[in-house]
Amino acid sequence: MSPKHLLYAVLLGACVATTGVLAQTGQPAAQPEPSAADTPPAPSAAEPAPPPAAAPAPAPRPAAASTPPGGPVQNIVLVHGAFVDGSSWNGVIARLQKKGYRVASVQIPLTSLADDIAATRRVLAQLSGPTVLVGHSWGGFVITEAGSGADASKVVGLVYVAAIAPDVGESSVDILKRGPQMPAGSGMTKDSSGFIWFDPARYHNDIAADVPENLTRVLVAAQQPIAAKSFEERATQAAWRYKPSWYIVTTRDRAVSPEIQRWMAHRIGATIVETPSSHLMPVAHAGATADAIDRAAKEFGKE
Repeated sequence: MSPKHLLYAVLLGACVATTGVLAQTGQPAAQPEPSAADTPPAPSAAEPAPPPAAAPAPAPRPAAASTPPGGPVQNIVLVHGAFVDGSSWNGVIARLQKKGYRVASVQIPLTSLADDIAATRRVLAQLSGPTVLVGHSWGGFVITEAGSGADASKVVGLVYVAAIAPDVGESSVDILKRGPQMPAGSGMTKDSSGFIWFDPARYHNDIAADVPENLTRVLVAAQQPIAAKSFEERATQAAWRYKPSWYIVTTRDRAVSPEIQRWMAHRIGATIVETPSSHLMPVAHAGATADAIDRAAKEFGKE
């Protein structure tokens, strides 16, 4: 990967992170992102990043390979981002369970796109009935692939939370380089094993500004790195092309720019919900996140 592309790719690492501690606090966890230690300097003022191109009109959804089950949504499957585990959704899970959903939070290994997709499909295989896939940050890339194919026939819709929503043939690098360099990009670093971490000193300001600092310290201590190669891997399927989607835009995001989020949301033809949140929306605003997922699930059930 070229130095410039690594920098952009690294932005994706700003995914949410959380651990069992969240279960004690009732809040989901935040997600760290890589540091600038292994990243070349940002482009100079003379070389500004190009603004995101106008999103093309969404392509008509082709018929799915198999007809999804009808009726109200029964299951919600949550996929976390980089530097966290499934407990980053704890606050969201508790609220969705109170609304009557069966909720599963996938523990993706963050070792490759294929590994993360496989982990998500293992969870889907345990469920029956209409199911909604939800992805935060890097998790959006995962649900775009995992929500496709015959083994995902039960998936009736997708919800993206400040997430990457690629088209076939695109990588995370390809998407993020369309927009401006974000502050979190310089907080990432790659270790000698090829995994990306986020600088603890930068975590609160750049990733979780509206998360209490004591919880932020816990999230930093529990962060899980993501393989840098994941950000260059390209999508081979795009579930949003034939399944309805919602997109939650985080307007105070310093990791994935709100402009890029809106561009992706318009391109996939999603219903858009905007929230004044940092990148760690599931942690900082678990109630608003759960409410948006619930509304999306009700719409998907009608369709």
